[in-house]
Amino acid sequence: MRELEGDHQGQGLRIAVVAARFNQFITGLLLEGVRNGLSTHGVREEDTVLLRVPGAFELPLVAKTLAGSGRYDAVVCLGAVIRGETTHYDLVSGQAASGITSASLETQVPVIFGVLTTENIDQAINRAGGKMGNIGYDAALSAIEMANLMRQVRDLEP
Repeated sequence: MRELEGDHQGQGLRIAVVAARFNQFITGLLLEGVRNGLSTHGVREEDTVLLRVPGAFELPLVAKTLAGSGRYDAVVCLGAVIRGETTHYDLVSGQAASGITSASLETQVPVIFGVLTTENIDQAINRAGGKMGNIGYDAALSAIEMANLMRQVRDLEP
């Protein structure tokens, strides 16, 4: 049985990052994690592009447009949705997740979900470079791994 698996070799990959401005204190830390993850694994800065959107709800549209352009091997979406006193959290986090998933499935380009959905600010801080690590860094590695795996999938003989 032939087995395929992506790796974390980012040389030659083109990666787009879409970051929400809402909760910028957290998304800025996630972005630092992405930058660190991409550069540590060989993705050149000139092979990356950063686009900013108002909030997590707006991530899917830009992500799908980038993924469908044929210019990027993967797209990383960054955001932070922190539960408040209304149902806004449920609506935004659910639609962001659904839209990001759809963008990836419809374009067949990895669109990585780097959106924190937390109960409070402390949980967000812990996942944006605190004691739980940095989800942005993890999202960068997922983007590299999935881009490399999808290249192998496309090269499979029929």
